[in-house]
Amino acid sequence: MTRNSETAADGGTENRLPDEMSLDELREEIQTIDREIVELIAQRTYVADTIAQVKDERGLPTTDKKQEQQVMERAGENAEQFDVDANLVKAIFRLLIELNKVEQRENR
Repeated sequence: MTRNSETAADGGTENRLPDEMSLDELREEIQTIDREIVELIAQRTYVADTIAQVKDERGLPTTDKKQEQQVMERAGENAEQFDVDANLVKAIFRLLIELNKVEQRENR
């Protein structure tokens, strides 16, 4: 299903399935999705940085294994909900977590 919101009057792709779109239209769709992914990573990083500040103020350790496990479990559940490979999603989240921890350690 396309996420493009152009109107049919404009010759857009609204309400068209991916198999009805041209290669260029599909690539534009991927570009939009990629931009949204980066925006969400930026938002997540900002919140993680804020968490790091709170941890630092409270003298808490950078690593919270219980919280990390909960994040990984949610990632797997979300992957299943959207029929995406859970191992792939968990690998991405593991990378995000590790990068956030490295940044937190460097800023302490």
